[in-house]
Amino acid sequence: MTTSNSTTPKGTDRQQAARDHLWMHMARHSGIVSGGNVPVISHGEGHMIYDDKGKGYIDGLSGLFVVQVGHGREELAAVAQEQAKKLSFFPLWSYAHEPAIDLAERLADYAPGDLNRVFFTTGGGEAVESAFKLAKQYWKLQGQPGKTKVISRALAYHGTPQGALAITSLPGMKTPFEPLVPGTFRVPNTNFYRAPEQFEDNEKDFGIWAAERIREAIEFEGAESVAAVFLEPVQNSGGCFPPPPGYFQRVREICDEYDVLLVSDEVICAFGRIGSMFACVDFGYTPDIITCAKGLTSGYSPIGAMIASDKLFEPFTKGDTTFYHGYTFGGHPVSAAVAMANLDIMEREGLNQNVKDNADAFKATLSKLLDLPIVGDVRGAGYFYGIELVKDKETKETFNDDESERLLRGFLSTALYDAGLYCRADDRGDPVIQLAPPLTIGQKEFDEIEGILRSVLTEASTKI
Repeated sequence: MTTSNSTTPKGTDRQQAARDHLWMHMARHSGIVSGGNVPVISHGEGHMIYDDKGKGYIDGLSGLFVVQVGHGREELAAVAQEQAKKLSFFPLWSYAHEPAIDLAERLADYAPGDLNRVFFTTGGGEAVESAFKLAKQYWKLQGQPGKTKVISRALAYHGTPQGALAITSLPGMKTPFEPLVPGTFRVPNTNFYRAPEQFEDNEKDFGIWAAERIREAIEFEGAESVAAVFLEPVQNSGGCFPPPPGYFQRVREICDEYDVLLVSDEVICAFGRIGSMFACVDFGYTPDIITCAKGLTSGYSPIGAMIASDKLFEPFTKGDTTFYHGYTFGGHPVSAAVAMANLDIMEREGLNQNVKDNADAFKATLSKLLDLPIVGDVRGAGYFYGIELVKDKETKETFNDDESERLLRGFLSTALYDAGLYCRADDRGDPVIQLAPPLTIGQKEFDEIEGILRSVLTEASTKI
């Protein structure tokens, strides 16, 4: 495939047009507007992406935890084209269309328990926002209007809409937009690497301890005021914290005991990222709501969903009771058709089973990096891993803010990309490198990823 033209249709140098007009997401622009260049990705094929100069990179993050089936699937592009020809758009506002009906049925079949009602959105943040609103209205309809508070975990990211951002636990992302929706509270996450000293050798006891902090928070706030607990199966922000054994089972018991809804935020973890279509199945718990997006279409078209239990939908089956909430493009017919085709590919090619078969090998390959002095921990599940970087391996001493800035943004992000690996170097918490490659890869690609990481991290060790 040829490289991209370096000018826009207007004839402007494309880098200059980016400096002058493109407002990128979650990005620092000072260096760009003063003359720096923006990496421009031109095309993708399988687990590889290519820039506008033709250089290839392993997509070690599936774009943004999204491209489960890999890039360049002509089948998905063809499905989008055919659906756009047939019905390019129609809303789900008291009407329906075939792709949305079919996809809702399929997702309900995948979901555990009685999670049979699918409310479509255009992305993950909107799915979390929808779940927050549903939780509040549900308790009002149950005659408990005081149940409005939400509990989430330290460092957790749940999205950027005002409600979802209030549930998010990253002060740096929240402060510029305050005041936010009130009534959200934090509990410890499941970072076993930095667990309290008494749990150093007992992950199960640590998990029970962490779950009990949720019970403690509910009791402190008063169960009559708590609507829901929002948890990711494997927490993304902070560096891929998997749940300790028994953690979610205890959380489910606590939520049942205090009549609090459990929301499994699976925007990243669903659709094979951990192994099953929904990660709550992998970890053996049934929530009241699942939020999902990203891998549902492998990014070939935007869509998200809130999947709710029959119990939560039941009040809306009576009289004129309505969930006054919706999105113009929620359940878009093209996106729903693409999602169906994407799920067909995943099933036909056994991608979920590929993750289950190779997850241990992926972990073992990445764990080889533990012989480097800068690597403190390798953690995660399925095809979703974080590598925590430390200044002192013996004491687990982390880097201060200035050191983290120099290490991650000053060196690692650019060095890994230059070496041919697109991934995330993240300091929302302790410094980590995150990996979430397409579900199509195996040992050959694991070794390539480990080799690039080893080379770059070895050099990084000399820069501390």
